[in-house]
Parts: sequence; structure tokens; C-alpha cells
Amino acid sequence: MNVLVTGSSGLIGAALVPVLAADGHQVRRLRRAPAAGPEVTSWNPADGTFAPGALDGIDAVVHLAGENIAGGRWTAARKAGIRGSRVDGTHRLCAALAALDTPPRVLVAASAIGYYGDRGDELLDEAASPGIGFLPEVSRAWEAAASPAREAGIRVVHLRIGIVLSPAGGALGQMLLPFKLGVGGVLGSGDQYMSWIAIDDVVGIARHALADEALSGPVNAVAPQAVTNREFTRALGAVLRRPTILPAPAFALRIALGEMADALLLASTRVEPAVLRSTAFEFQHPELEGALRHVLRRS
Repeated sequence: MNVLVTGSSGLIGAALVPVLAADGHQVRRLRRAPAAGPEVTSWNPADGTFAPGALDGIDAVVHLAGENIAGGRWTAARKAGIRGSRVDGTHRLCAALAALDTPPRVLVAASAIGYYGDRGDELLDEAASPGIGFLPEVSRAWEAAASPAREAGIRVVHLRIGIVLSPAGGALGQMLLPFKLGVGGVLGSGDQYMSWIAIDDVVGIARHALADEALSGPVNAVAPQAVTNREFTRALGAVLRRPTILPAPAFALRIALGEMADALLLASTRVEPAVLRSTAFEFQHPELEGALRHVLRRS
């Protein structure tokens, strides 16, 4: 297939593009203007304009573009940027795809388990209701923004992605230095659930979503077993062979990070991949410690 990928330089996109190429697909990367090259084309997500021919001959789209939600306090401007990069960018892309004489057959679009919000120990599958707060609101609008593609008959899959395990970035990338220095520890009570996924399995799920024509709608891209922050901390310390005795109290996290602390670090989201379990998808790394040893190359 001819596959268009947005967000190709991000954590997931950078891992996905070479795998799709190795599968024999023709991959075209859609980047912010200015961008050019034999395998790169450009668009301006702020106004929905595309380079000439950017969408010609596309069979499938993997849409991963969106501003990073971590990395600093959520000011009003940052929240507007996060929402706009996901909701407005997705709507403009989908409107352009729907307007093509020959639209692509499938759109695999990133979403997030932030859709569910802070839910304690409630076990959440794809049929669960959305939560309350900034991330659930953004995630609902993000998925709804793909409506022009759905209405045009494009098969749309929303990957509600959990905490991606990769040393190249994301939550694990930020944890590595303090844990290696022996100053890692539980966050808040440590009882909050973390729904995680190895980077290899995120790539595998995206490939699966492209290929399985029966798959549409929300798909929880998480490993089969969520863990508490305390369990995650213990496993990462064991893999790195470092102590994990310095907790980060909830009040300190809130002082440092404000609203983001409650939404990202202290929220409990226990998600299960019910849809994937109903298909032929097989996880390469279903257990946390094994996944950590794999991505960190620790025997």
C-alpha cells in the first residue's frame, strides 16, 4: 500500500516508518511545511493546506501528529496548543481526505487512554464512558474530529495509546536518569494504575489496524495487564538494579507541575485491550518486566 504517515519524527512514528517500509509499503511522510524530498511532503495543520500532490494515490493514513502533553506546566496557551494540534489538525486532515476523488481505504489515528480520565481501579474497555477533565475532553474531541473521514466511507481506527515504553522518549525516557541515579521512587501513593505498552507492540498494533479490515472504532493500545505505579517502580528498579526508595509526594508534584501532575502522574487508569483480544493480534511483550528488559536491552 501507499501509506501516508503524520508525526513520523515522533516516538511512535520514528519506530513505525522503517517497519512499514520493510513490510513492502511505500511510505510518504507528511511533515509541517516547509518539507520536501522523495518520501516527504508537507502540510500546514494550522490552516489545512497541503503541498501539491501530497495526498495523491494514498491507500492508507497513519495519523500520529500532535503536540507533546508532557514537559512542563499546562498554561492556558499550552492547553490551547495541545488541543488545537490534535483536534483542529485531525479535522483538517480528514476533511482533505474526504474531499479526494479516491479517498484512502483506512485511517489509523492516534488517540490516548486519557479518554478515560482518573478512574481508580475500575477496569476499562473500549465501551467505557469518557472521563472528566482536560485530557478526556481533548480525547473525545480528537476522535470526533475524524468524522469527515468516517462519513466519506473511510475505515477509521482510533488507537487509544497507553504509556509507551521506549528509552527514546516518552514517560520511560524521562524516568531513566533519576532511576539510574538511584533517586527514583513511587509517585504519590503509588496505588494509581498505569496502562503501558512496549514500543514494538504499538508498532505491531498499528500494522494490525492497517491490515484487519474488520477493525474500526476505538482500540485500546495497551498491554494485557495494567500495573500500579508501585509495581512499575519496583520492576524498573529491578531491571536497572537500582534502589527505588525516594518517593515523590503528591503535594510536591502538584507544586511543581500543577494540573498536569494530577492528570498524568497521579491519575489511575486501568485499561484492558478488549478489542485486540477479540482479534488475532499477539503481543510480543505482554509482561512488564520482560518488556522493560527488552526495550532497555537488559538481560
